[in-house]
Amino acid sequence: MSASDHAAKSYADVGLETAVASASPHQLILLLFDGALLAIAKATNAMAQGQIAEKGEAISKAIEIITSGLGGSLDFTAGDMLAERLAALYDYMGKRLIHANIHNDPAALKEVSFLLGELKSAWEAIGGDPAVVGGRVAA
Repeated sequence: MSASDHAAKSYADVGLETAVASASPHQLILLLFDGALLAIAKATNAMAQGQIAEKGEAISKAIEIITSGLGGSLDFTAGDMLAERLAALYDYMGKRLIHANIHNDPAALKEVSFLLGELKSAWEAIGGDPAVVGGRVAA
């Protein structure tokens, strides 16, 4: 890594830390969606270039964000089925990412990216709802 690459990464890390520190709970979920989508994009690029280690690292990061980050934000106390359905969807996405990694399947990466994009769009649409902005809601 060159000095300029290292400086750019450090700058990006500080920017991310600042964004996280000042983010509302709603914005934190959006950051998780962005992180997972970025990791999948990196995995797609690495897969296309035959970079096996980088592909695996990016897919592992996406799985961690989806299952621990997004899955960990689910509120199962609301009494409805939304959190359970989202948990099942996140589990499915994790399985599809594992499949993509094992079988070098770009279609599986594209599928998960599409699903995350749809969920992110829905999450953005409810951003102004005070019931969502103030606390944990199934994400």
